[in-house]
Amino acid sequence: MVGDGGPIMHDTALYQYLLGLQSPWTVSRVNLDVNGQRVDVWAEHPEDVAWVCPHCTKSLPLYDHAEERTWRHLDSCQFQTHLHARIPRVACGEHGVVQVKVPWAEPRSRFTLLFERLAIDVLSQCDVSGATRILRISWDEAWGVMQRAVTRGRARKQARIVRRIGVDEKAAAKGHRYLTLVCDLDEGTVEHIAEDRQQESLDGYYAGLTQEQLDGIEAVAMDMWEPYIQATRAQVPEAAEKIVFDRFHVMSHIGKAVDTVRKQEHRDLMAAGDETLKGSKYLWLYSRENVPERRRDAFAALMRQELKVGRAWAIKEALRGLWHYVYPASGWKFWKRWYFWATHSRLEPIRKAAETIRRHIDTIVTYYQHPVTNAMSEGLNSQIQKIKSMACGFRNTENFKTAIYFRCGGLDLYPC
Repeated sequence: MVGDGGPIMHDTALYQYLLGLQSPWTVSRVNLDVNGQRVDVWAEHPEDVAWVCPHCTKSLPLYDHAEERTWRHLDSCQFQTHLHARIPRVACGEHGVVQVKVPWAEPRSRFTLLFERLAIDVLSQCDVSGATRILRISWDEAWGVMQRAVTRGRARKQARIVRRIGVDEKAAAKGHRYLTLVCDLDEGTVEHIAEDRQQESLDGYYAGLTQEQLDGIEAVAMDMWEPYIQATRAQVPEAAEKIVFDRFHVMSHIGKAVDTVRKQEHRDLMAAGDETLKGSKYLWLYSRENVPERRRDAFAALMRQELKVGRAWAIKEALRGLWHYVYPASGWKFWKRWYFWATHSRLEPIRKAAETIRRHIDTIVTYYQHPVTNAMSEGLNSQIQKIKSMACGFRNTENFKTAIYFRCGGLDLYPC
């Protein structure tokens, strides 16, 4: 056959092999359009073939064909390759007139299985806009590939007991729109995503678990957010002994108190013309070992000045020792000493933070039985933030959830 602007083609056998077509399907013709840099391939079958109903696998004779459909296939060198075929239909007594499954593509997909595998690989390595340019597909087509991959992966995922979970939140968009994320702390995967950060958001995850899975939960790391606490207590057996308030969030409370002390003291000093604390905001947020090398001398000089914020920072740093104990009795003894120091420091923000921690101390020290943190969740949160930044934000929350599952769900995304 003569291609549009190209040479005569005799490549049916080649494309039969490249497409992996087997009986009863054969390549009937190939058309090359050199000017359009496109190859079109047509697949056909004999009329007397029996077909299988896709729902009940009953073998049935051909009823008729659907209209010709086109699938994008892997490029032939720099030429886009498109496969054409009319899909057979069978008349099943139980399911009516239905299209049979073709071996080269999934139902309702406009791409062959091989092209979808390539698209998944590209999408997993770059953002959607970059993938559309590399693959020469539209934005909607790229998202369609991701959505089908996630749907396929989640359907395949085997039910299992997740023994240690982390519960965290992620801002989905401006205007206080949040997502609740449930992570497997051992596998480092996102197991569940729900909109908002209400009790119902986490209830949805627990409701999807069997009693065996609920019983198998050993520890739940979370921040001190009451709706998450209530959902876990309502659904997880013996939850009071399993909830572990994440030390990152506990330390963030005391860190905010240190910053409040700094603000107040800086305001008072500036009123007297003293710029001692100017430009020191972030120094007080570091832990001792993380103070930048180039700022250590300046920080040491500030600490020698007996500033209120210096005392607040020292109290904050001391609290980190709470998680260094192995035996609960020693941890409790440390806590009592630290709490007395914090509440008698004459630093009101520190005192308030200490009181907040005291109200939750029973659940904080469950760390001694279950030494877990949300560090893995925070790591996933960083990956999710990168996804969000690469996309310059998501106006569509469902697309955001799809992107998270696609990159962080630990799913088998490829078509069979």
